[in-house]
Amino acid sequence: MSKTPRHLAVIMDGNGRWAKSRGWDRTAGHRAGTDATRRLVRACGERNIDHLTLYTFSSENWNRPPLEVRALMSLLIEMVNREIDDLHKNNVRLRTIGDLSSMPEKAREAIENGVASTAGNTGLNLHLALSYGGRMEIIEGVRSLARAAQAGRISPSEITEDMFRKSLYSPDVPDPDLMIRTGGDHRISNFLLWQLAYAELWFTDVLWPDFSEAHLDEALQDFGGRQRRFGRVLEA
Repeated sequence: MSKTPRHLAVIMDGNGRWAKSRGWDRTAGHRAGTDATRRLVRACGERNIDHLTLYTFSSENWNRPPLEVRALMSLLIEMVNREIDDLHKNNVRLRTIGDLSSMPEKAREAIENGVASTAGNTGLNLHLALSYGGRMEIIEGVRSLARAAQAGRISPSEITEDMFRKSLYSPDVPDPDLMIRTGGDHRISNFLLWQLAYAELWFTDVLWPDFSEAHLDEALQDFGGRQRRFGRVLEA
C-alpha cells in the first residue's frame, strides 16, 4: 500500500490569531496565509500527491463581519488571477466544490475562468472548497436521489453507498487519505463529512501562515507509519 496519500485535505486555520499576535488586522493574516497555500501546492506537486482539497471559505464564514468577508473575496480574486500562470506552468488543474452561486459575481467569474483555463492540465488537482458545507453537500445529494425516486427513475430500496456518493459534488474524486488541520483545534468543522469517514487525521498547533514544507513532511511521515484497516483486522 502506498505511503503517500493520493488525496490530501487541509483545514487552513489560524490566520486571524497569527495576525492578532503581531498586533495586525485579521486581513493581514489571511494575506500571509496565501504564501503558505502557495508553498503547499508546490510541495504537493513535488511529492506526487494527486488531489489537494483546501477548505478555503466555508458556508459558515458568511457570518463573519462584512468587512472581513469583502476582504477575503478580494484576496481570493487577487490570488487566483496572480497564481493562474504558475498553476499552468506546474500543470495544476484548478477545481471547486461548494455553492459558487452564493459568491459575489467578480469572485465567481475569477474562479470560473481559472477552472476553465486549467481544465486540460494533468498534474495535481487543486480543489478549493468555496461557500462549502459538508452537511449541505449531503442534503443536496439526498435531494437529488429523492427527485430521482419521485420521478420513478430509481427505487429507494436500490440506493447504495456508491449511488449516494455519485450524487455529491465531485463523485470522480477519491476520498481523502489524510486530513491536516492547523491552528490547534481538533475538529473537522463541517468539512467533507461523508468523504472523511476513513481518513487519517493530523492536527497541529502551528498557525496556517507558519505552515511549512517541513510540517507537511512531518504529517506525511506520521501518515506513512499508520495502519489503515478500514474496519478490518490485518493479519501479522
